[in-house]
Amino acid sequence: MKAKNPCCVYLGDALARYAFGDNHPFGPLRHSAFSDALYRKRLDQFVDILMPVATTQEILELFHKHEYIEKIKAMSKSGSGFLDLGDTPAFIGMYEAALTIAGTVCNAIDRVVANEYTSAFIPIAGLHHAQRHTAAGFCVINDCGVAIEYLRHKHHVNRIAYIDIDAHHGDGVFYSFENDPDLIFVDFHEDGQYLYPGTGGVSETGKGDARGTKLNIPMPPNADDRLFMKSWPQAEEFIRSGNPEFILVQCGADSLYGDPITHLAYTENVHKHVITNVCHIAGECCGGRVVAMGGGGYNLDNIAKTWTAVVSALIGANEPGKVV
Repeated sequence: MKAKNPCCVYLGDALARYAFGDNHPFGPLRHSAFSDALYRKRLDQFVDILMPVATTQEILELFHKHEYIEKIKAMSKSGSGFLDLGDTPAFIGMYEAALTIAGTVCNAIDRVVANEYTSAFIPIAGLHHAQRHTAAGFCVINDCGVAIEYLRHKHHVNRIAYIDIDAHHGDGVFYSFENDPDLIFVDFHEDGQYLYPGTGGVSETGKGDARGTKLNIPMPPNADDRLFMKSWPQAEEFIRSGNPEFILVQCGADSLYGDPITHLAYTENVHKHVITNVCHIAGECCGGRVVAMGGGGYNLDNIAKTWTAVVSALIGANEPGKVV
């Protein structure tokens, strides 16, 4: 069936179920904060709204170790204990929630590769801290890593750009592909001296044949739009020079002023600027193919502002002038 619009957004209760309870920063209202704002701003008129899609254990294991996925399955039944050293608590149904997040990202990739859509956005996704063998930082799985492996195994797309503007360094992606010369990695994050996970220094540029394919840009606490915009051209040139075949973007809203657990001071204009320019690069390099994932963000008003700005930019990149 032909798509009505060039951009799709995934919404549904199955995505919202990835949450750690009312008193946890990664709570159950993040999904509705975004979806309510999307409809309130009438952006639904310019995108196709799609339902979440679950995947299989086999797809998770393109990135994750089998033993770790078996651990998730077991702890998902009891809903007790922690998957790591204390940041990521188990909850009943977390395995199914993880299958849905990864499956929805992979479904978006399928549709974009097939040219059904030019771009897609998944709000509850971008779980960039989990490593191949363990959870970390509220991330049971790493759907970003799954997406990279899925693009390669299913679609034979090797040259991938991953851009991350979450306040936290995307360490689970970086270290999993640190030796991979075909993953172009760009990460703006709050300086690890001040914020979890404490990684992502400017000297971390990749190892071996991958040296020089990774760009980490740590930002000082209270960095604002002006400072970000000053640093962005370096990243844009880096992405463009990598000539990617597909672009993934992690759009964490925790880099906005007022997030309760971070210290950056952007507005949503940073995210809109990044998506607009990434889409321009994608238009030059890879037929416009962009899949964006929500990532972190623990202030509900900021989530609403940031992710609707992301969607607006995706729409505008495909159909300039259509959205105010």
